[in-house]
Amino acid sequence: MIEKLKFGKDGLIPAVVQDFYTKEVLTLAYMNRESLEISLKEGKTCFYSRSRQELWRKGATSGNIQHIVKITADCDRDALVVEVIKDGPACHTGENSCFNEEIFNNKETNAKFTLNGLYNLILERKFAMPEGSYTTYLFDKGIEKILKKVGEESAEVIIAAMKGSKEETVYEISDLVYHTLVLMAEAGISPVEILEELKGRHKS
Repeated sequence: MIEKLKFGKDGLIPAVVQDFYTKEVLTLAYMNRESLEISLKEGKTCFYSRSRQELWRKGATSGNIQHIVKITADCDRDALVVEVIKDGPACHTGENSCFNEEIFNNKETNAKFTLNGLYNLILERKFAMPEGSYTTYLFDKGIEKILKKVGEESAEVIIAAMKGSKEETVYEISDLVYHTLVLMAEAGISPVEILEELKGRHKS
């Protein structure tokens, strides 16, 4: 398949790296034939650094390795999408993704709230650990604190439901969902994995 790809005059092909679970674009890098062959052989991303003029195994020094799940070429075969499961943040700044500088935001069409979006925000908090964030506080305290909060919120849901208050139950379920997502982020579990598990249980 490599033979069918169209590398540029500089011998490089752009590779858009995407989170396999959340589908978030993580970074744009470049590969030459050798780095692509290494990536396929090792199952981990290896790029070609244009600034250093050398091969670059992602995570070799930082430990933030990207495990390749799938590589797809575009219709012209001159660009790649590399879907990965990552061990840590993709950006050297510690951010989850390299794409953080907002240039334009049509808030009317970009106002849709999703659980994946919330999960990604929680992941960003986990890696950046900004001061003053409650999510940072939970990650800083560790798994025992997170589990305690999940237990407390579960009890609150039961109490609210027993009261027959829909408004209070919705509020408490929201708290439970949030803390469950924090637990998932801490445990390295993505929403996609939960959906796949539920899908496997579904019987038509």
